Amino acid sequence: MPAVRLLCVEDNPDDVELMGIALQRADPLRRYELHRVDDATSFGQALQDDYDAILCDFNMPCFSPYAALQILMARQLPTPLVVVTRAIGEEAAVHVLRCGAKDYVTKDKLGTLPQIIERVMAERRRATEQERMARELEAAYRRLKKLSARLVVAQERERSLISRELHDQLGQTLTGMVIHLHAAQRSPDPQAARQHTGTAMELAQAAVEQVKTLSFLLRPAQLDLLGLVPAVQAAVQRIAAPAGLAFDVSTRGTEPGSPGENASVAMRLVQEALVNTVRHANAGRVRIRLRFLPEGRIGLLVLDDGSGFDRQSVLEGQPSERNVGLYGMIERTEVAGGRLHIRTRPGAGVAIRAVL
Repeated sequence: MPAVRLLCVEDNPDDVELMGIALQRADPLRRYELHRVDDATSFGQALQDDYDAILCDFNMPCFSPYAALQILMARQLPTPLVVVTRAIGEEAAVHVLRCGAKDYVTKDKLGTLPQIIERVMAERRRATEQERMARELEAAYRRLKKLSARLVVAQERERSLISRELHDQLGQTLTGMVIHLHAAQRSPDPQAARQHTGTAMELAQAAVEQVKTLSFLLRPAQLDLLGLVPAVQAAVQRIAAPAGLAFDVSTRGTEPGSPGENASVAMRLVQEALVNTVRHANAGRVRIRLRFLPEGRIGLLVLDDGSGFDRQSVLEGQPSERNVGLYGMIERTEVAGGRLHIRTRPGAGVAIRAVL
């Protein structure tokens, strides 16, 4: 058991010795270390060390508990102060407690000092723990506000992406189809009308495929019908194969019967990671590892043998076109209560690991 370090503000060395004897008699299983000071200068110097409690005499010619409390307050030190005195009136006792002393004890009842010291030490520990929890709560609140703001940005970014896909691809395809249908309707030549109609049907089929692709990117039908593993395999096939990437998907554990929210997040992470690999990595192979853990948790690992990147320089600062995909993956993972780790360096490929 560590020793209890006590700073004794006392002008009479004999009284400090008596306090030490009383402490050892009342609590022989604990070791006490007493250090005596008797004025403001020595008290201030002693506070450079850490003490469990301060025992301060009430009646001293050159110092007082009030002066000691003012020094503690000025230095913002949480060390509890206990007043030790031969005699003190009720009014004076109440006043010194209001000024910040944690308790007081008369010198004819030093046998109760171990209990008082233990109590004020426990109160200090509780106060320290409450301050720590308050700081952590405030930090968590700041992170939540930041994450909420980033989530709104991510949602707007996805809406913008969908809007652009609808306008640039599906909208143009449908516009072309309408133009050819109008041309077929106005054409006096039956052969030309049939050609315009045939082109319009081809464009309609292309529009159907574009809708399927957009629907797959939003939420693959395989995820609800067949589960996460077939959906991931379909995503890899759809994204990696046209880019000439070799790929393989492996799993560990048993997939739950119905996909939960974690499965949706894992699916989006795989899609985003594959798109980033195709666009930026200059890779020849990508590997997907899925691990189904207890309580519906999912482990995901995406590896490629591409060119890699400087992680710090890419992720520092605010989201931009350069890092928007990676920030989107981080946001999705954090919203789901997980953590995402990116391990990479130039020329060494990329490893993205997430546990949801």
